[in-house]
Amino acid sequence: MDFKNLEALIRFAIEKEKEAAEFYESNSESEMMSGKKQMLKEFAAEERKHQQMLKEYLATGVARKLDEYRFEWITDIKRSDYVDEVEYQPGMAYNELLMLAMKREEAALKLYNQLLEKAEDEDAKKLFKMLCQEEAKHKLALETMYDDYMAEMGD
Repeated sequence: MDFKNLEALIRFAIEKEKEAAEFYESNSESEMMSGKKQMLKEFAAEERKHQQMLKEYLATGVARKLDEYRFEWITDIKRSDYVDEVEYQPGMAYNELLMLAMKREEAALKLYNQLLEKAEDEDAKKLFKMLCQEEAKHKLALETMYDDYMAEMGD
């Protein structure tokens, strides 16, 4: 992927976050159980937050906004590394929904890490570092939810 400028990078990231939100929103409509429906809507809301954050960066300038962003180390417990790819099926089990979401966050994190490695502009590097951190937070939260659920089930 080659981008002409930082604006093109941001627009690409906005589209990725929009696609993720739409995936969760559309699949939430297929769920009969309110708990799983709500969980998918919450996943979508998180992706919409990223989308909005990126739109703000586009409108106000990345450098100024990223100077306010607090970078921190996010632990990777690598639970998704040991989970197979899962395709969404209406009515799938709770743990399968978590696996699906974990793998999606893992893929987003890999993509943003690849783009970070290729970035030459300092603002682009900061942007992708921020996106990596946001995806890593989601991945960790989902992996923790998955671990907690599986422990409750006796795994």
